[in-house]
Amino acid sequence: MAGLSTSAWARSCPADAMPDTGPEVTSAPTSTATTDAYPFHGTHQQGIVTPRPANGMIVACDVLARDRDGLEQLLRTLTERIAFLTRGGTYPQGDPRYPPADSGILGPTIAPDGLTVTVSLGASLFDARFGLADVKPRHLQRMTGFPNDALDPSRCHGDMSLQICAHTHDTTVHALRDILKHTPGGLMVRWKQEGTVPVMPPSDTGPTPSARNYLGFRDGTANPDTADTALMDALVWTGHDSEEPAWTRGGSYQVVRLIRNFVERWDRAPLAEQEAIFGRRKDSGAPLAGGTEYDIPDYSDDPDGQVTPLDAHIRLANPRTPGFEKHRILRRPFNYSNAVEANGQLDMGLLFIVYQADLEAGFITVQKRLNGEPLEEYIKPVGGGYFFTLPGAIDENDFLGRGLLEAAASHA
Repeated sequence: MAGLSTSAWARSCPADAMPDTGPEVTSAPTSTATTDAYPFHGTHQQGIVTPRPANGMIVACDVLARDRDGLEQLLRTLTERIAFLTRGGTYPQGDPRYPPADSGILGPTIAPDGLTVTVSLGASLFDARFGLADVKPRHLQRMTGFPNDALDPSRCHGDMSLQICAHTHDTTVHALRDILKHTPGGLMVRWKQEGTVPVMPPSDTGPTPSARNYLGFRDGTANPDTADTALMDALVWTGHDSEEPAWTRGGSYQVVRLIRNFVERWDRAPLAEQEAIFGRRKDSGAPLAGGTEYDIPDYSDDPDGQVTPLDAHIRLANPRTPGFEKHRILRRPFNYSNAVEANGQLDMGLLFIVYQADLEAGFITVQKRLNGEPLEEYIKPVGGGYFFTLPGAIDENDFLGRGLLEAAASHA
């Protein structure tokens, strides 16, 4: 690896052999280099353990294909377009009497710009249209509401989700428009949510801090280490559960939640209350029982919650009791800011995205523990969905979803 920059090394190795990109996916972005590129082909898709850039969006779509052949063509086209977009290049110049090959918003040559596009499937795709019911991922289900939810049907679910992330907003928009241009009659957008993360310079004294959410707290500090291959196999990648269909190996369960923050109310809450709700210091991100952000809280000497309240967010989400490690999830959130509500309040909050090998053991278990937490006074989930992220396309002869379609054909 001597002599190669991080970006060059990333371009030269397969997706499942990426170098250590840092301890946390949720570290604040540090790069804005348009030459940054991540390999498309590999065991896993991009956009899960690759570093999170400054801009991201989730686009939930309905699939319009009428049969399995149409679905295969859609998946092949998506594979082709994503491989090109994430690599970058020049569009062909055609006859000006016809529509141009590209929107042109990035100019005639596009840079990779750290772009990743991650394709996931919703439970609704496994219906009678394509004969996929017998090979449905074991835990994939339609998202249902929790007690504090106020889900808007127009911002929920979908046959497919596209997670599109890049250094700049225009690159994510360009990628979406390219994909839609090349899939007429194949996809229709159901809902979309964009988000951002502030860019920070790399730290000279330690790990880059986690990014802050719109409540002002660092978000994702306790993320599992993506450089730990064994840990990722246990917590993020499917295929180690014998009850999962064999084709799912190398995939992951994706949870998307649009969580509105009542920022006006939050900004009037005392600092001590805010810190007690999260269980962390607002300025440093350190746990109440620690001194720095990445200190691991130890609750064994605080059984009554005198230091970290028993209902603090971090204590409920991960009590750090023996055996709870299997319930950890990999967070990859973005902050969102939309329009103003009819009552004059700001519609802003968290585009919450997480990945896990087991949906039930991961997000659903953790969320049930969080039901009724004090933070609920200041947040309200309003949309999202559950999806299964396809395994990666191994090489140029492969395409996303090939294993799924072959498994379905063998069950016919």
